[in-house]
Amino acid sequence: MTNSTVDIASVFADLRAYDILAIAVILVIAVIIAKIVTTFMKRKLSDRMEKYELKVLIAVVWWTIILMGIFIASPHFKIDLSGLLVAGGIIAVIIGFASQSVVSNLVSGIFLILERPVKIGDNISIGDVTGNVEHIQVLSTIIRTFEGIYVRVPNEKVFTSNITNFVSNVARRFDYKIGIGYREDATRAIRIIQDVIAEEPFALKNPEPSVFVDKLGDSTVDIIIRIWAPSKEWYDLKTSLLLKIKSTLEANGVEIPYPQQVVWVQQALPANGTRWESGGREEDGR
Repeated sequence: MTNSTVDIASVFADLRAYDILAIAVILVIAVIIAKIVTTFMKRKLSDRMEKYELKVLIAVVWWTIILMGIFIASPHFKIDLSGLLVAGGIIAVIIGFASQSVVSNLVSGIFLILERPVKIGDNISIGDVTGNVEHIQVLSTIIRTFEGIYVRVPNEKVFTSNITNFVSNVARRFDYKIGIGYREDATRAIRIIQDVIAEEPFALKNPEPSVFVDKLGDSTVDIIIRIWAPSKEWYDLKTSLLLKIKSTLEANGVEIPYPQQVVWVQQALPANGTRWESGGREEDGR
């Protein structure tokens, strides 16, 4: 047997009772810690991750903790691990560089699952991607856009980007601006709009809607309408209510005019000095 070959029997023969006890205690503690951590992960993540992904993640965490325990207990084995540690360090550096993005996405995915800034079914915007969250995986998040396109976003980008969650709050507001003619009764128009809103079951009473004259425009008196709706019903109400308001205003004779301009035209004097007025021709007195 060469010097580089480790005689397992002689190694265990050199172990003292203290070393055996220390190894046993360290490994038992590692197993207990691994059990506590994985049990906690099962309770917290069982309803947030796919079953297969959770199983893989728990296995990785379990063996990582066990290997750390073995590494801590290694001095008690009376084995010179210096060469192994150097080789392992080099391999770890190579693997670290190669899997940097994977590890970053994995860690970000775990934090996303624990923090839960977004949930499956939420309508969100991340960078230039907007849509509904379909899956939250360990390495990536799947978003279905409004065009029906599935987009895979790495969890690192999700975790480090500004996330706009359109349905995280139970209520969401939308605004309209409607212009009525200057000859119309603005108070009456506001009352008609308020009655239309009051008939909508998804238009919230608290916060209450707001209808008011915002400004006097070039062609119209501009009325601002602000309505709160449940986040899940926000889009449907926003796209349907404006037509009802317009139709009701027109049915009650309230004009919503086109943009208008008043143009004043000054007629030039004829070459002979004669000017024309509405009553006929008039000389200039010369």
